[in-house]
Order: sequence, then structure tokens, then C-alpha cells
Amino acid sequence: MKFNLFFAVFLALFPLIGCLRSASQDSSAALAHTRVEFHFVANAPFEQAAPLFGANEERKWSPDWDPQFLHPVPASDQPGMVFRVEHPHHSSVWINTAFDLAAGHIQYTYVLNDAMATLIDIHLTRESAQKTGVTVVYERTALVPEANDHVRHFAQGDEKAQKEWEEAINGYLAKRSAQH
Repeated sequence: MKFNLFFAVFLALFPLIGCLRSASQDSSAALAHTRVEFHFVANAPFEQAAPLFGANEERKWSPDWDPQFLHPVPASDQPGMVFRVEHPHHSSVWINTAFDLAAGHIQYTYVLNDAMATLIDIHLTRESAQKTGVTVVYERTALVPEANDHVRHFAQGDEKAQKEWEEAINGYLAKRSAQH
């Protein structure tokens, strides 16, 4: 979910897919599918950390994250939320498919330019009174053969996301703790 330099570079190249998908397609071509999983620890109690993985609350720790809520309005983290994320050459519509903070399960899916579908599955666990374990799984699937390389490229970025997520959320939590 975090917007980063890798994502920005990819977005600059992504309009090419729009041109490619209109080209003739071989229906027998395999579509790429990737799965990347990572784990980190959020330095906060479960009850404080869990809400930060809602699309609206993420704005607090991810400065480039700016979802435009379609439901609910005004923006609120809840099951079934729907929002759009705008980028220079496209937009994606995200749907929350699981939002159970008590169970520590949050899940989103989105489709990018009719070329790639993404599932982001987040599971939170109580590591200790002041620590929350976070497991994130990114699954990406090409919707057209021409997007296969882009799906694999995104997966390489997903493999680096653990450090970004951990630093961003723990940086926010440290600042918040220092203010209180």
C-alpha cells in the first residue's frame, strides 16, 4: 500500500500496458502470478497498531498515501470501504474485503488498468504487551500476457517493502509516543 520511488518509476512506464493490451493476445499464454510475504514488528500494543492498517488511518504514517473514498463518505475505515488511488497515468479502485481489527485481519484488492490484479492480506498478532507482529502478503496476477514482466517487477518491489513499512509505521509510532 505504501507509495514509494519504485512504484513511481513503474507508474511512469505503466501507460505502455494500455497500448499493449489492445494488441492481439494469445489466449494460451500463461499469466504471471507472484506471491511475496514479509513480517515485521510494530512497536505498539495491538489495540493501537491494528487501526493504522485501515486505508484512512494509514495516512498518518504514509505521507504519500492519499486514497479518495467512494464509500463511506466521509472517509472512515470499515468493512467494505471502496476508494480510488490516483496516479499520473492511471487510477486504481481498491476494495476492502476484510476489516476485522479484533481478529487482526485486514485485506484489500485492486485492479490496475485492466492489466494487473493485486491482493494485499495483512495479519496482526499480539507479540507482547507493547509489540504487534505484522505479516503482509502481496499476491499479484497479470490480466493480460503483456503485463507479465510488470507483475514480476512489482514483486521485486514488494520484496523490499518490509523495510519501508516497518520504518514508516515505527517512525510514526515513535513520534506519537514522544508527543504524549
